[in-house]
Amino acid sequence: MKHGSTLFLKIALFLMGAPVLALCIVGVVKLTTNIVNPDYRYILYPGIGIMYLSVIPYFIALYQSFLLLTYIDKSNGFTSRSVKALNKIKYSAITFSSLYVIMLPFVFMAADKDDAPGLVIVGMVFVFASLVIAVFSAVLKRLLGEAITIKSENDFTV
Repeated sequence: MKHGSTLFLKIALFLMGAPVLALCIVGVVKLTTNIVNPDYRYILYPGIGIMYLSVIPYFIALYQSFLLLTYIDKSNGFTSRSVKALNKIKYSAITFSSLYVIMLPFVFMAADKDDAPGLVIVGMVFVFASLVIAVFSAVLKRLLGEAITIKSENDFTV
């Protein structure tokens, strides 16, 4: 396989991770210097905490995706390590989605307080997008497992 397409995907992974890391760093600084309105404190601080906690599975999934692309570059795409990477991506996506489901009541309270009903829909986008990624990685894991089985059977017969 040509390294150009996997290089493009690796760059895309970096471009997905760098802004999130920058927002986390800038967010901590802004949060410590600009204290939230006391009326919103019980709504925003748990939400911000969950957002910071969700960075962990996000970066785990990005790292596992990077490893998967590295395996493909080295022509080791059809190995059990690739299946394990897809499994970790699936569980990271499920964890990410679960954290945002926990955060949805806080988003609802903020939307109710600000009279912004569209905020709930925006909050649900993260839940459904990560669930799509979890299902997609589960399907790929199953297909890759079947391909590895077929490949090992063919190696034994040849």
